[in-house]
Amino acid sequence: MSVPPAGTALAGGTHGPRALRPLLDIVLEALTTGAEDRAGPLPSGGPDTVARAVRDACHPLLPDHGTGPHAALRSLVHTLAAGAADPADPHCAAHLHCPPLALATAADLAAAALNPSLDSWDQAPAASTLETLTSRALAALVYPQATEPDALITTGGTESNQLALLLAREAAPAPGRPHTGPLQIVCGANAHHSIHRSAWLLGLPEPLTLPTPNGILTPDTVHTCLANLTGHTGPVLLAATAGTTNSGAIDPLTELADLADHHGARLHIDAAYGGALLFSDTHRTALTGLARAHTVALDLHKLGWQPVAAGLLAVPDPSALAALTHQADYLNADDDTEAGLPDLLHRSLRTTRRPDILKIAVTLKALGRRGLGELVDRTLAAAQTLADLIEDHPRYELHSRPTLTTVLFRPKGADDTTLATIRRTLLTDGQAVLGRATTPTGLWLKATLLNPHTRTGDLTTLLKLVEGHIPR
Repeated sequence: MSVPPAGTALAGGTHGPRALRPLLDIVLEALTTGAEDRAGPLPSGGPDTVARAVRDACHPLLPDHGTGPHAALRSLVHTLAAGAADPADPHCAAHLHCPPLALATAADLAAAALNPSLDSWDQAPAASTLETLTSRALAALVYPQATEPDALITTGGTESNQLALLLAREAAPAPGRPHTGPLQIVCGANAHHSIHRSAWLLGLPEPLTLPTPNGILTPDTVHTCLANLTGHTGPVLLAATAGTTNSGAIDPLTELADLADHHGARLHIDAAYGGALLFSDTHRTALTGLARAHTVALDLHKLGWQPVAAGLLAVPDPSALAALTHQADYLNADDDTEAGLPDLLHRSLRTTRRPDILKIAVTLKALGRRGLGELVDRTLAAAQTLADLIEDHPRYELHSRPTLTTVLFRPKGADDTTLATIRRTLLTDGQAVLGRATTPTGLWLKATLLNPHTRTGDLTTLLKLVEGHIPR
């Protein structure tokens, strides 16, 4: 059987790989030339310049007669690479935006080519089993003492947090304590914005947001708040954070778990950032208390080096997921389920789902827990090195020693306007991508290190780039 022309050939089947091979050569070449043209962590010139380059490459985007697959692929992949913020560059350090492993990226290509959809077994026979095995293995890291822990695959921390709030809203009340009121969420000012947004989406009351002047929840403040909710007739959910977006801080998990138990509240821990410490023999003790949560959000497209998306929501028992049960005759008919076909529809609020589990499973099997733990250790060590460089530099001040891989710093004496201008200038020049964090002590530049291969010289250069824009 002959292979159809490159533009209409399919990626699957026995002939798909043959059709893909020359196209992949073009993609790899275009990724290389695009990165060479960019020559840094992001394109220079700012939004207008980048938008103009994209428009020029696309025009006309829908011609009457196409340019052909090779030309279109080469042009647009090159343009995307040249105009990308590249998290593999050690000076691209603004966000929890990781450089993915080449291994995981290659696995993701296979997932795209096969295109299983994890909403029914007959669309994803092998992928559904792989997802079950892998998600349970990761859940066992979170809940090592649980008999049958489980995890749902999500698009990231935001979806995981939303699912956690939904499960808390739908959870059966404790014996003798019927719920007549709505779920009340208690969180810190350090909580991810998705906690508040999810409460809004689910029609819940505005979360009670407690002050976190030192970046973490204070047990005394939480105790007072929960004690004041004694008369609340609905369930209460305490949402804690293991790795805040602003600074990477970790709430006192054990103390908060004690308080949740004492006051009869559920506990959710957003460990989208810090959960990867579970891989590390050196740093996993920072997550002591995590296993006492009713739900835990994880996200391996942060300190897991996976292409987006790679989130999970872990629970200690699969019965906790009963509220997600849903039936659609064309996907999980009762007689099919009774006959032994796995029911996948209760594994997500989404219907069509790509097999994001494949890249995760390949990475886990290839590197093992200790291999991933070494990458975690190396990245946390780089953050400590950057903190050392800042403390030793006469023109900088350090906000605090890093807990994870986020380092907050600023030039001594710089006001907020100066800091914001320095950051935007570095962005516009294409020299560095730094974030910003507002704390009770003002605005800070934020370096979020996620490249495990970052060297001390890269960090020294980053500080020199910032220093070159400090007003004299």
